[in-house]
Amino acid sequence: MSIWISWLARLRWLILLLLLVACGLLVSYSHWDDRLSFWVHEQQVSAAEQSRSIWLPGYRAVLQGKPLQGLDEVSGLTYSAASNTLFTVTGYDPQLIELSLDGQVMRRIDLHGFANPEGVEMLTDGRLAIIDERKHTLTTFKLDALTRSLEFADYPSFDLGFAGAGNNGFEGIAWDSRNKRVLLGKERAPLGLFSMPFPGEDGAAGTLQPLSSERLFLRDISSLTYDARTGNSLVLSDESRLLLEVDGGGEPVSFISLATGMNGLRSGIKQAEGVTMDSAGNIYIVSEPNLFYVLRKEPVAEQPAAAD
Repeated sequence: MSIWISWLARLRWLILLLLLVACGLLVSYSHWDDRLSFWVHEQQVSAAEQSRSIWLPGYRAVLQGKPLQGLDEVSGLTYSAASNTLFTVTGYDPQLIELSLDGQVMRRIDLHGFANPEGVEMLTDGRLAIIDERKHTLTTFKLDALTRSLEFADYPSFDLGFAGAGNNGFEGIAWDSRNKRVLLGKERAPLGLFSMPFPGEDGAAGTLQPLSSERLFLRDISSLTYDARTGNSLVLSDESRLLLEVDGGGEPVSFISLATGMNGLRSGIKQAEGVTMDSAGNIYIVSEPNLFYVLRKEPVAEQPAAAD
């Protein structure tokens, strides 16, 4: 009997040890410890500091999971102030898609010669840029109202390097209008943020400059967008189901989870692949294969006046 009791005790300790190891691996792999630590930090941020940032905890989903009719494998997202519309790209059948702010397909532009477009961004002077992850290139061009197709070979392209990255190359792109530079996000292996001087018409793209990525508690980077009002950027992670705000040096400022029940989401956002903001600060997200989301900042409740 005593042998049996001793064996059960050892079994319980073994199970406990295995659970602790599993929890440790989960924390290490998913950055749960970093998220929890930063969440605690968020609770201590003053209202004044919040007002100087995008401050993601203040956002709630107001449109969620709307199908983008007739599209598949959407990726990347950008806002055009000139047209007050959005643009995304599709990978399986390469196209540039123009969307209304409520997710209606307005125009399809065929992308000939592109292999795997993953990111799209409105730059300066009405130019758009597309990142082709498989070709490791950034291509710039202008659209007009009649454009219905684009030929890769007809426009300047810039080699982004990391030729051996395969399908783990650059996916995120954002235009930093304050500093006249392109911000780039490398998906993984290694994950990283970079900046690059604006690619001009003369073909001078400059060189990639790494930004701080050490404190990004993310498993991958799938999209970027820049907020000229604050000088901060949003970094979207598909695998972590997170949207993270970072400052100009890549340091975290705020974050929200894209899981079920968080920030008004009835269902979690799976395979989030594109994020952008409009001039009013509304956030738009697209996810594969073809779902569309809008998050809006809730108005700050006025504090009651103090009694005399």
